[in-house]
Amino acid sequence: MDAENEKQGMIGIGDVLAAAKRIAGYIRRTPLLHADQCAEPIGDADLWLKLESLQPTGSFKARGATNKLLTTPRAALAMGIVTASGGNHGLATARAARIAGVPATVFVPETVAAEKVEKLRRWGAEVRKSGALWDESNREAIDFAQRTGAVYFHPFADPAVVAGQGTLGIEILDELPDVETLIVAIGGGGLIAGIATAVKAKKPSVRIIGVEPVGSPTLQRSLAAGKVVRLPEVTTRVATMACGRTVEPIFEIVQRSVAEVVLIKDEDMLDAARWLWFEFGIAADLSGAAAAAALRTGRAPTKRGERVCGLVCGAGSEGVAGA
Repeated sequence: MDAENEKQGMIGIGDVLAAAKRIAGYIRRTPLLHADQCAEPIGDADLWLKLESLQPTGSFKARGATNKLLTTPRAALAMGIVTASGGNHGLATARAARIAGVPATVFVPETVAAEKVEKLRRWGAEVRKSGALWDESNREAIDFAQRTGAVYFHPFADPAVVAGQGTLGIEILDELPDVETLIVAIGGGGLIAGIATAVKAKKPSVRIIGVEPVGSPTLQRSLAAGKVVRLPEVTTRVATMACGRTVEPIFEIVQRSVAEVVLIKDEDMLDAARWLWFEFGIAADLSGAAAAAALRTGRAPTKRGERVCGLVCGAGSEGVAGA
């Protein structure tokens, strides 16, 4: 950890910059699309879309999982890698295991999309369904790691993973230096924590808005309580955004760096995924459509001409099928 990391308790800008250099040969510098020329425009903001749906395995998760892999001693990987995931982190972990030439085991909740399971298997992972929620799958993954010696890749509580996700913030600022607002989907919070760490260190004026499902308000409830809380239930069907509890270091970063966390319905994300397909031919999963949904519903208000970047953080066919 760098000095700022030591002070903050998780990661600092030095960790993100080191991760960017480390993973450069393993990820794509994804396109930034100007969301203009629309039949159904979103408000009056100057909207840009960062297409992490075009990242290897179809999401930003490739950044964090690759950084975790490259910071793990080779000898520790002998028994393979294990994780729990709603889909996207599992895919990125499976790819990391393929890079290392070791087996991957991915525990997924029963709510995981069938297409994610198929993609996991095509990347070579052994898929095990366990529990209704990610939290339950995660307990099984941790138990598996303890029993077998496989290396456990946490999707959001690992500093190496969060630093990897933070490289996305550096990339956005490089490409869109006058950005004023970033809109970021939240599952466990690793993505928004990494981005916030990087962006606030480079350009403190940027407003960062988080987006959660109504049925999984993990960070919003914690922020309201002033501490990390566990949700009594998680009802969203968006497995990649379903998480009953975040962790303290993630919460602390979000608390000091994120302007607000807004809630949207699953149906809003589906509508937004269809909009992305209709307007741009972008095939997004529901989490990938969360930023667009927050804008389309007015949950994330913007001003005329405001330079806004929304993350299309994951690929999927929900919007394509419903178009």
